[in-house]
Amino acid sequence: DFSLLNLQEKQIKKELKNLKYRFQNEKDIQEIFITLSRLKNEISLYELFYQAYQKRENTTDAILAFMQKIKTLNSYSSYGYDFFFGKIWQNSPTSPLKRYNMYLRWMVRKDELDLGLFTKIHTKDLLIPLDTHTHKISLTLGLLKRKIYDYKSVLELTQNLKKLDANDPIKYDFALYRLGQSKEIDKFKE
Repeated sequence: DFSLLNLQEKQIKKELKNLKYRFQNEKDIQEIFITLSRLKNEISLYELFYQAYQKRENTTDAILAFMQKIKTLNSYSSYGYDFFFGKIWQNSPTSPLKRYNMYLRWMVRKDELDLGLFTKIHTKDLLIPLDTHTHKISLTLGLLKRKIYDYKSVLELTQNLKKLDANDPIKYDFALYRLGQSKEIDKFKE
């Protein structure tokens, strides 16, 4: 319930008492909402992402800026909290940054699936929200050679998808994911 972001921090803690989710315990969830509340009171997600993106038209820069901002808003740290927001990197991420790239896909692209609210960020600069299904199917289809599921695979696959559509390479994401997740391609391998 995102209306919790409008409450005082003591109220947020009270409302989220005894709540757990996957890798996050009660304290993690409380601190996640407190951090997001502090962020909401300071800057919009769109402004934060766009300020970092527009310097080099790089969405990874925007993701890093978000993660760095989170650290300045709350010094809390735990496995669940850090897993939720991700790890800040020095030179280049190792993680595929799937959740962040998926969020940016939803917010930048505008179609039947995606909202298109971040209008100043270009679809050509989005990166594929790579998951294990998309990784596997991309290897099978020859769109990807790198066998390691990491950020370098994200860059390689995105570059190859740009050969199909330089202005919107990520439009193929859902089809690739669905093909990989459904295992339909396995019928053709035999």
